[in-house]
Amino acid sequence: MKFKIIAVVLICLLFAACVGNQKPADLTKSINKENLKNQIVTVGESQLASMVKLPGKLLPFDEVNIFPKVNGFVKQLFVDRGSIVKKGQLLLILEAPEMESAYQSAYSKYLQIEENAESSREKFMRLKEAAKEPGSVSQLDLDLSKSKMKADLSMVKAELSNVKAASTMLEYLKIYAPFDGIIINRNVSPGALVAPGKITDQPMLVLQDINKMRLTVEIPEDYVDKLDLTQPVKFLFNALPGQTYAAKISRSANSLGGMQQEAIEIDVKNSDGKFKPGMYAEVDIPMLSTAKSLLVPNSSIVRSTEREYVVRAIRGRADLVDIKEGLTNNYSTEVFGKLNIGDSIVLKPNDEIKENMILK
Repeated sequence: MKFKIIAVVLICLLFAACVGNQKPADLTKSINKENLKNQIVTVGESQLASMVKLPGKLLPFDEVNIFPKVNGFVKQLFVDRGSIVKKGQLLLILEAPEMESAYQSAYSKYLQIEENAESSREKFMRLKEAAKEPGSVSQLDLDLSKSKMKADLSMVKAELSNVKAASTMLEYLKIYAPFDGIIINRNVSPGALVAPGKITDQPMLVLQDINKMRLTVEIPEDYVDKLDLTQPVKFLFNALPGQTYAAKISRSANSLGGMQQEAIEIDVKNSDGKFKPGMYAEVDIPMLSTAKSLLVPNSSIVRSTEREYVVRAIRGRADLVDIKEGLTNNYSTEVFGKLNIGDSIVLKPNDEIKENMILK
């Protein structure tokens, strides 16, 4: 029995000795970093026409909050939310008894002054006729009568101006549509007291023109000088998937806003009412570099959370060059960095290539 135990122990020691003399396996040999098969391409220079995708928002071509010009009560309301109206159409009528009284008072005073002026004119005409007989009328009386007639006529003109002003105020009690459109909001009812409001106040009505709409896009500062105004803009709406539209840029703000962005607008026809204000769109804005740029294949750029770079080949070794991306298309990307025309770079590198590594 002892012999068997000793034999087992000897066998185990022998096996352990053999294992101890064996070197650990080098797993890194499965990735031979010195024998990577890399395709090399050359950095080129050209103008890069491209598209940049930006969000856009549909806005009505015209929109107005309708406030009263004078204090009053809503007497009659002829429209409601969703009503389609034409320019000049009567929307509602206000009433203001004190304004109507002021008009009647001004008109009555005008009639009285006009009557006095007519009497003064007739008196002057009679004196003028009588003055044809020498000595019948003194020149002083004739001059005084003429002055009285002129003064009364001036008063008539003044009172007529007051009547017109009061009449204009009465016209303010009638609210008309300033353009063709649709009422999207109504905030008053007959009998409501209304007054001229500020921008923060609630309007009586909100009118929008949606027969033609504005697709507004904010262009970042980096792209402002690269807009290609000769090419149509393509866009599609999230609410209408699968339908792509195209139109040219209609106008731009020519100024950067608070977010260092320039607003551009594309006019969108909406005669069938398919588009609604507030709809969001994905817009492909055509871009064109203003000068020739360095271009590299899209696949040659290595991107990580820390940096973006390309792998330049110098005498068969890797040189990692940090770059900044510009415009891009399906094949090439505009890059900025310490690269030169004609530099050789790896077409499809990966982050396993390290600085000064041999490229094969």
